[in-house]
Amino acid sequence: MEVKNKSAAERYMVPAVEQAARILFCLADNGSSLMSLPEICARVGIHKSKAYSILQTLQTFGLVQRNSDRKGYSLGPGLITLSRKVLDDLNAPRLAEPILEELATRIGCTATLGLIADRKVIVVAKHEGGVDMGVTIRTGHRFPLTYGSHGKAIAAFLPDDERELLLRDNKLYFHGDPENLDRSRLRQELDQCRGDGFALDLGEMKPGLNSVAAPVFGPGETPIGYIALIGLFSAEAARQFGPSVAAAGKALSRQLGARVD
Repeated sequence: MEVKNKSAAERYMVPAVEQAARILFCLADNGSSLMSLPEICARVGIHKSKAYSILQTLQTFGLVQRNSDRKGYSLGPGLITLSRKVLDDLNAPRLAEPILEELATRIGCTATLGLIADRKVIVVAKHEGGVDMGVTIRTGHRFPLTYGSHGKAIAAFLPDDERELLLRDNKLYFHGDPENLDRSRLRQELDQCRGDGFALDLGEMKPGLNSVAAPVFGPGETPIGYIALIGLFSAEAARQFGPSVAAAGKALSRQLGARVD
């Protein structure tokens, strides 16, 4: 009976769909976030031309994405849509709500959660602290991945090879306009962020507006986004708020399954 059931299952299996599923699970199980086409072919055991066609199709629907130098593939943001129902009881925006509310209310400014989507981040949750003069950021707003404090917080904790690949980009917004980028200072800031757990932007993105950001990690212990405080507070206050933002990022990361200190 078991043999017959197995044969029946195999009889109705669509090879291309089965291979696409194996590629997706291969990318999910990979230790690094990027895999080259030859690596995928070797791991899954399919011909290069077939794998390339499947990857192109998956990329069309956002289920797979290709990195900027076109030498590697990773899972794409389209999977967030497919997994939404499964994650109704465990999703970052919902879990972040009380953390953002506590942070914003205690400090009196705007707290946001952003998630990485390709080379950008999307604001998916926020809480405004109720002060008379605050900062409003629309949920759904997109920023460049390397934008200000959140860009530093994310880049600092990327795997070394991914960080170096990111830093080779010609348009980096860590210090505002890409023409203002100081790579030597940026290296120091990233080192500082790895030690402190948070990064600062002191008026470089918008004069008078300061922000503090910390990374949020997923189960793979790589950044999936950030938590940030944004407001008209002073540079000194921004540094004082840093440990609270770092603690908030770690608290959310633990709820998402990351193993963080």
